[in-house]
Amino acid sequence: MNDPVNSTILLLDIEKYSERDDVEQAYLRRMLYDLTDRALLAAGIEETRRRRADRGDSVMELIDANCSVISLLRALLTEVPAQLHSRNRRASASARMRLRGVVASGYVAVDGLDGWVGSDLNHACRLLDAEVLRNALRERADDFALCVSDQVYRGVVRHSHTGVPAEVFRSITVDSKNGPLPAWLHGPVPAEHPRPASGRTDTAPAGGNAPAAPQAPAFDFGGATVTGGVFGGTNHGIGGGTFSGDVRLGDGGGEDRR
Repeated sequence: MNDPVNSTILLLDIEKYSERDDVEQAYLRRMLYDLTDRALLAAGIEETRRRRADRGDSVMELIDANCSVISLLRALLTEVPAQLHSRNRRASASARMRLRGVVASGYVAVDGLDGWVGSDLNHACRLLDAEVLRNALRERADDFALCVSDQVYRGVVRHSHTGVPAEVFRSITVDSKNGPLPAWLHGPVPAEHPRPASGRTDTAPAGGNAPAAPQAPAFDFGGATVTGGVFGGTNHGIGGGTFSGDVRLGDGGGEDRR
């Protein structure tokens, strides 16, 4: 196995590929590779500076780290949507192609069987497969949804270079078996997607509805139902009835409410 080399990682995946028949899948693959070549050419990335892996319904590109990530992102945000729109408007529903994309960076090694190895690549693949990215594409009228890794955002996107405005990227967190993965979604976060326990998005829920206020816990003490507040001091004789309002539980600063 070769030593790991720092690369820019580009992943593109076709939505609902497995629902098509063999003829349609073959057509979509040709479209995907042609579109990828055009986008990379528009970014000024020659074939000698990238390496491709075929994954059937998706394409993986390892790009020389010295190539401009800004130019790559600019091409993905302009050339890819334009190409998809031009092709899809003339295609039947079964031949229409919609894509999810991920741009990440990290160290990847290539073994003797042309297999790609690296935790940074694994993380990029998990971003590509994340429900939030799938839902984002599903909810959009256009045909492309892009996510970038936290490293790419902090190193490139946040500086708002021409054609890559930082303000249209939204922070997301993707749960994985290796822990939470921070990332950035281009465009609005989908209204309905699993909110991981390990993270949150930076945007409010769709519709502007604030989350419901948590209900105060209820405690049962020998037949007395106590709702809300905090108990403080020494309390005696709670055997029945309902307590509410300014009730205190625990250390109430020395004040005894009985």
